[in-house]
Amino acid sequence: MSISSDVSPAAVWSVLDGWPRGYFTARYQGRRYGVTNTAHANGLSFKLYAEELGGADRISLNIYRPPSRSEPALRPCEMPIDKVTAFVTGAVLE
Repeated sequence: MSISSDVSPAAVWSVLDGWPRGYFTARYQGRRYGVTNTAHANGLSFKLYAEELGGADRISLNIYRPPSRSEPALRPCEMPIDKVTAFVTGAVLE
């Protein structure tokens, strides 16, 4: 997956929906991450947690797609939304 200029919640949803479920590794900004992508609620939400391997960086988010809303609700976990969107749209799966 290549770096995208679209960092909207819909773009983040699209990327996460295309990523494998469970644990995998990815590269972002020259660093390697262990990533867990979990779908919940029959595919209406995702939980992403990424941890830099050998480093201190963490990425954590929840994203929900309520049936009554067209735009997913992106909820970073105690970090700026720009950080999580940049990671999801810029990480390259290994």
